[in-house]
Amino acid sequence: MTTLYNTLEKHVGNGSMPGAVGLVAHDDDRVEVAAVGSTDIEGTSPMARDSIFRIASMTKPVTAAAAMMLVDDGLIALDDPVGPWLPELASPKVVRTPASPVDDVVPAARAITVADLLTFRAGYGFPSDFSLPAVGPLFSELRQGPPQPRRVAAPDAWMATLSRIPMLHQPGEVWLYNTCSDILGVLIARVAGRPLPEFLAERLFEPLSMADTGFDVPAGKLDRFTGYYGTGPTGGPELIDAPDGQWSGPPAFASGGGGLVSTADDWYAFARMLLAEGTAGGHRLLSPASVRRMTTDQLTASQREASTLFLEGQGWGFGGSVDVAEIDPWNVPGRYGWVGGTGTAAHLVPSTGTVTILLSQLAMTSPTPPPLMRDFWRYAAGV
Repeated sequence: MTTLYNTLEKHVGNGSMPGAVGLVAHDDDRVEVAAVGSTDIEGTSPMARDSIFRIASMTKPVTAAAAMMLVDDGLIALDDPVGPWLPELASPKVVRTPASPVDDVVPAARAITVADLLTFRAGYGFPSDFSLPAVGPLFSELRQGPPQPRRVAAPDAWMATLSRIPMLHQPGEVWLYNTCSDILGVLIARVAGRPLPEFLAERLFEPLSMADTGFDVPAGKLDRFTGYYGTGPTGGPELIDAPDGQWSGPPAFASGGGGLVSTADDWYAFARMLLAEGTAGGHRLLSPASVRRMTTDQLTASQREASTLFLEGQGWGFGGSVDVAEIDPWNVPGRYGWVGGTGTAAHLVPSTGTVTILLSQLAMTSPTPPPLMRDFWRYAAGV
């Protein structure tokens, strides 16, 4: 009989990655966790349930939850223009057509709103075609793409650079990947009047006992921090970042799109809070209405169809995808969560209470889920 351990071991044992941790919970009384392999390719220490991983885009739902806390607090509203807090985006420009040069621009037809950022429809981000002129500066000037904390400018300088880059589409028109979460992180910090790491620690991580989640790894925890690998020229893992590398100190820019490190149990605590409609330990962190908005598809049919490079069979809520079609056995309609480019993934199904979390160490090279991820989801779905 196949077990979660066997499912992970098949991919670790073939040498494709050093190790992995998987968690499958059908309710609080049926939680299965497996840790396989080592924290690095040298086998320095065995992988453990509390090993710490770079979770990349699994950061996005956490950032969205933080923004909705400010909505619940009455400090911002979904329909609010972001200009009062982000003056760099008060009068944005848009390229005349997606293929136009970056200096062929027109004014935005309306202001960017908080909801535009949460739904990734603010006009900034990655389309299916990365060769479009307005996409290039997102990589070269903003350092979008795979998380590299030490290479990104501080928030004010980052926003100043963003203000000089035209939007690819008018606000509200098209779903575009990634950049909106980083902008949202800056918005949260400015509305809250404190750095994003401090706000997340006070309002989310401490109440949920997410003790190992943050934007850097303290020296005392580096022995639990895993290495991060890409695929080398011979097909085996090649080190991208060691435990004492880019996450060993606080970054200048805390990326709301992909900067967090975490553990399986920490993200599970966050998922359980969402499944409990915003409560944890008898305390309310989010309103039920905010959780429902986060986990409900916000896109139109045409927006979903135009985003299939990233969202095959999925829509988008706030900070995460929402399955809308059963294209695979694990695509349960209403399943919410997201995949991180560091070989990580976390999803929850509000209708059943199921949570699945996979943490591995191998960088993804395309939006197509790697074999380990597909096998993990297949196991969790019981097929």
